[in-house]
Amino acid sequence: MADTVRSEFDDGVATVTIDRPESLNALNVETLHALHDAVDEAERRGTRVLVLTGAGDDAFVAGADISHMAEMDTQEAHEYAELGHDLADAIESFPAPVIAAINGYAFGGGMELALACDLRVASETAVMGQTEIDLGIVPGWGATQRLPQLVGDETARRLIYFGDRLDATDAYEEGLVGEVVAHDELDDHVADLAADLASKSQTALGAAKDAINQSHETPLDAGLEYERRTWASLFGSHDQREGMQAFLEDREPDFE
Repeated sequence: MADTVRSEFDDGVATVTIDRPESLNALNVETLHALHDAVDEAERRGTRVLVLTGAGDDAFVAGADISHMAEMDTQEAHEYAELGHDLADAIESFPAPVIAAINGYAFGGGMELALACDLRVASETAVMGQTEIDLGIVPGWGATQRLPQLVGDETARRLIYFGDRLDATDAYEEGLVGEVVAHDELDDHVADLAADLASKSQTALGAAKDAINQSHETPLDAGLEYERRTWASLFGSHDQREGMQAFLEDREPDFE
């Protein structure tokens, strides 16, 4: 793994940090590969919750590396888009919850990585935006598809067409993030969220994530049928029996 990405593992929680603060954690090819390797490693370790963040106090990920993109031809751009899509897809399909701890700028590809996460928590200093339009391009790592699902068609079009940058409060009001916390409380707050999720049934959480993701890909009737099958398939599992028995016995469950 490149030294542009750090991974830490503690009690089922993996924290992956993009570590290029001198470049506002911008994503070059090396870092994209390293991030994908980090996500793969977290999955191999059976991680119960994955946290994605950026190093330093200024940026989550300020975007893709424009100095690398400036002279790309169409084929090179297509290959670069595939790298970003592969990483975003790996985050979205990760078999456990993924939390984006947005500690500063999240522009372009950085915001697209956050969109692929399950939950987004922003520092009060965070600023977010799909700013590609001012570079003469469009989002290329998933925002044209994921952003409308999150904030609605009209809001997504405005954000992409105008390239507006939203502070943390506006991002919360538009539904881009689920919470805004004080900058110096972000790490502790996300750690608490991750610990809470890590204590829950991973079988049930994984099934819930799959079912919710299914709603983005299928018509309502097919999604509801998927939910029914998923719900029924959990019965007979250790966690279902333990969770219900613990409820009946008024105690905390001991999930696998």
